[in-house]
Order: sequence, then C-alpha cells, then structure tokens
Amino acid sequence: MKEQYHLVSFSGGKDSTAMLLGMLERDMKIDCILFCDTGLEFPAMYDHIAKVEKDIGRRITSVRAEHTYEELMFDVPVRRSADSPVVRQYGVQLNGYGWPGPRQRWCTTRLKAMPRERFLRELRKQYKVIEYVGIAADEQYRLERANNQNPNHRHPLVDWGWTERDCLRYCYERGYDWDGLYEHFKRVSCWCCPLQSLTELRELHQHFPGLWEQLKTWDKRTWRNFRADYSVENLEVRFLLEREWTAAGKSIRSRAFYTALRERLEASR
Repeated sequence: MKEQYHLVSFSGGKDSTAMLLGMLERDMKIDCILFCDTGLEFPAMYDHIAKVEKDIGRRITSVRAEHTYEELMFDVPVRRSADSPVVRQYGVQLNGYGWPGPRQRWCTTRLKAMPRERFLRELRKQYKVIEYVGIAADEQYRLERANNQNPNHRHPLVDWGWTERDCLRYCYERGYDWDGLYEHFKRVSCWCCPLQSLTELRELHQHFPGLWEQLKTWDKRTWRNFRADYSVENLEVRFLLEREWTAAGKSIRSRAFYTALRERLEASR
C-alpha cells in the first residue's frame, strides 16, 4: 500500500488561505502546498502569497504551464477542422486560441489543470495523494461537481462549517487583506477573464487602469471578441458614459441611457 501524501491546493484566495492557516493551527499533516500560477493574478495576490509563505515559514510550491497566456492566446498553432466556426468566419487557420469564452475555457485547462496534473502524476507514482481543497461550507453546488467527488479529496472548510464570509473574516483578523482586492471583487481570480460580470469589469476599469490598458492591447490583437456583447473598448465607452450620467444624477438603468450608449458606441467606431 502506498504511503499517503497530504497536498494543500492553494490559490491564494480567501478560502484556500483560511483552509491552510486553519490546518496549520490544528497541526494537520501537510506535505506540500501547491499553487498553480497562471501568470494572471493581481499583483496584490502575488504579494499576499509571498506574505503567507514568509509568515508560515514553509515553501509554497508553484507550477506553471509551458506557454504563457499571451502565447496561448496569439501564437501557439491550433489545429481546427475546416468547418470550425473560426475557419468558416476567417477563411484561414489562425494561431492561438483567442479570448476564452463559456465554451472555450482553454485557459483553465492549459494554465491550471494540465500543469497541476503533470505535478500530481509524478507524485501518484509513489504516493496516495490526499488533496485538501478550499470549498466553503456554503458552496454546496461546488461539492456536487464531478471533479470534487474524488474520494481522495478532503474539504476541511466544510468539515469545520466555515462559510465564505467566515473565511474572509478569519483572514482579515490575521492581517491578510490582499491590499483591498475583496473590497472590489467577491472572488479574486485571473484579472483578465472575459467571464467576469459587468460589475467586476467596471471595478477593474476604475481601480486598475494599468491592467485595463493591457486588456485593451490584447483585445486589439485578437480575432475573437472579448465578450459576445462588448469589445474591451466598447466596455470602456459604456463605463465612461455611466460615470457621466451618474455624476449628472441621471439613471443608467433607463431606456434613455441605452439609447445614448448606442449613439456613443456608433460614434466611437
């Protein structure tokens, strides 16, 4: 029988941070703390991870994909069938995956799942890997997903009855505040994700102008629209108009606002 190997899956977010700190407080066995680095975390998240590593006095193992997000988006050869939507629309084979989307979540597969699985595959040759995953007690819908039904997965936050709010409060009490990221976002993940809500993208535009400019640069280079309804530049037009109307005391939920938005978008083309 293989020896057990206890691995903490660590994203750096509030739930996995609370889980890690809680496990250390309880003297639970930890052989490895694994962080899958997409290269797309907010700068404050990387600072947080470095702080945690220093505070706990233990190494956080980081794994990365062979290619960067930018290379995967624009440069890597992608084999597509002749009747694929991309080839039908553009008439040629194009390199790169373009922006991810609801049905093309290549970023999760290539930047997280594959590097993580390569790392775990080697460990499983020698050990029975027990993986600790930071799913909160009020995230029952995540527990029901097939990938979280693995018998070798453990969910300490569920066992302790800790909700997402409990986890954030616990981290704040121990001096971890992510430089205010959770004041802007309910969840903190890749800053450039097109699957973010308009509310989250609005926060990104207003409070992280440097990252927003990078988003615009990438959007100009790719062939796939950032969202089905908006390009990045169109989003910027919308957010700026929202500010104008709000400052003037006018409703951005009105028909008049959307009429003005259509006109502004037409003028910007």
